[in-house]
Amino acid sequence: MPATETLPSATRAAQPAENVVVVRGLTKVFKDFWGRPKAKAVESVDFEVRRGEVFGLLGPNGSGKSTTVKMLLGLLYPTKGHIEVFGHSPRHVPTKSRIGYLPEESYLYRYLDSNETLDFFGSLFDLPDNERRRRAEQLLEMVGLSQVRRRMVGEFSKGMQRRIGLAQALINDPDLVILDEPTSGLDPIGCREVKDLILALARRGKTVILSSHLLADVEDVCDRVVIYYGGKIRAMGTLKELLAKADSVRITAPALPRETLQRVLDVIRRDVAEDKVRIDTPTQNLESYFLGVVEKARASETETSGATSGSKVAAYLRGDAEASSQAGRILDRLTQPAAAAELKAAKPEPEETADLEKLDELSRPRDDRPPDERPAEAAKAAELEKANEKLSSLLGKPK
Repeated sequence: MPATETLPSATRAAQPAENVVVVRGLTKVFKDFWGRPKAKAVESVDFEVRRGEVFGLLGPNGSGKSTTVKMLLGLLYPTKGHIEVFGHSPRHVPTKSRIGYLPEESYLYRYLDSNETLDFFGSLFDLPDNERRRRAEQLLEMVGLSQVRRRMVGEFSKGMQRRIGLAQALINDPDLVILDEPTSGLDPIGCREVKDLILALARRGKTVILSSHLLADVEDVCDRVVIYYGGKIRAMGTLKELLAKADSVRITAPALPRETLQRVLDVIRRDVAEDKVRIDTPTQNLESYFLGVVEKARASETETSGATSGSKVAAYLRGDAEASSQAGRILDRLTQPAAAAELKAAKPEPEETADLEKLDELSRPRDDRPPDERPAEAAKAAELEKANEKLSSLLGKPK
């Protein structure tokens, strides 16, 4: 049976308990060609998602998570049940403009570069030209792709495609963000930044629905989760109530002298069997260690030709976010206006310089580029030439 729902975690207890998503009795049955039931993907699902909450959808492959997401987006119609998103049906068109969606696979136009991709998605929301350009600039900087903005997204690695996919999901400044495996293919730095971004969005009052198989990511950011199996919710509640072990206690202390440790163990063993007591040395997790190594390499000004660490959350996404208690994280620190001003004062803006050769290259019309810089166009021209030669030989005409 699902666990009893409780209020959000204490860090967001001040948020109003407004329901953004309400699901009641949701059922989806897929049928075959003759209309016979083939698979019951979701069965009698009930849950709510509140404003400012990070809500996790967990479960094995084929358990009904993606089907639920598609019904929330209005891409699939439920067989039975009721869904409300911002008080309306998922098919309510104005409501869709308040939603940002990152699918499990990034469906992007291969021959558009990063700027053109964000400009296209921004135009779908009727954003003014100046606003689209401003947001695209901030988002590319945020996801660490500002240095490769002129490369076609078809040349991107999977991790870089996830980064541009995340940027397109946020171009409309959505109130509800639905992320399906957002850290898939990302390096540990990108994963950490995505998680910090999710927390920053929640602090601003955005609602995030996260579907992921990476349980460590879910544990870091989610307030509540539901666990699917066989199309049904098998557990639901806050992470604290689901993960707490009421029958055990952990005590953490600095390194103790051997005599002191022995006295402590003697006291504990009066009430607990010796085989029930375990002593070990705490360790940091691999993510923390990895980020520390990379931070040292970055401090030595080592260059990289891949994606870089995002510098800050896009200004229009930050809004009036409250000061974060997790000041140790890069993105969280930069979310705070006071910290950002302090950082800017400590590190003055460098003088602008212009690379005239690069500027000439970027201003050159696309069709005037040398053939070796136009692999797609060169391949099409060669293929057309071969076709003309073959047609000429068949007709017996000179080329």
